Amino acid sequence: MKERNMGLKSWWKNYKDKHPNMTQFLVFFILSNGVTVLQIVVMPLFKSIFAKTALVGMNFQILQIGSNFDGSQYYVFDYAAGTLSSGGGGGLAYFLAIQISIAMAQIINFFAQRNITFKSNSNIWKAAFWYVVAYFVISIGAAAAQGFYKAPIYNLLMNTWGMGSTGETTADVITMIINSAISFWVFFPIFKIIFKQEPAEQTAGQATASDK
Repeated sequence: MKERNMGLKSWWKNYKDKHPNMTQFLVFFILSNGVTVLQIVVMPLFKSIFAKTALVGMNFQILQIGSNFDGSQYYVFDYAAGTLSSGGGGGLAYFLAIQISIAMAQIINFFAQRNITFKSNSNIWKAAFWYVVAYFVISIGAAAAQGFYKAPIYNLLMNTWGMGSTGETTADVITMIINSAISFWVFFPIFKIIFKQEPAEQTAGQATASDK
């Protein structure tokens, strides 16, 4: 077993030396999928917690940018008051459950990608700033895209196929996977920019300047 592990490590090192970009992408892919699994696990927990509060009855529909095909107003963040099973959008409760789950996962993702995938030694605060900016921009874009697939998926599983609460949970997972897939393809080139490997001399200079 030990010899097999050594052989695997040697193979991985050789592959990494020959294909650094592909190796980086593979590690990014594995970590991103791990973060997605974390979101899928914790989101129902937060959803069940907030479902027991009055937040379900609080309407959260903001950033209106036109109309749907049926003439109703289109919102980037569209969480109408009321439970999904009663025809509502989950209200503020559903919005918070999703966003808190994503925020937790992205905080873990930030440090994992920075330290493991890109092995960055650049200024962490600058990287964190641009990461947050990218996160908000991508979140708004992904939320806007949900208007095209979220309602049809929930309607198909819960009503057309009559799956009820099981359909709701399944739809939660599907929409979260789609949202994560969008983030996955957008974040990788962004990480290549913000998670840089700076020369040791430059890093040491920055550390000395900060000490002063």
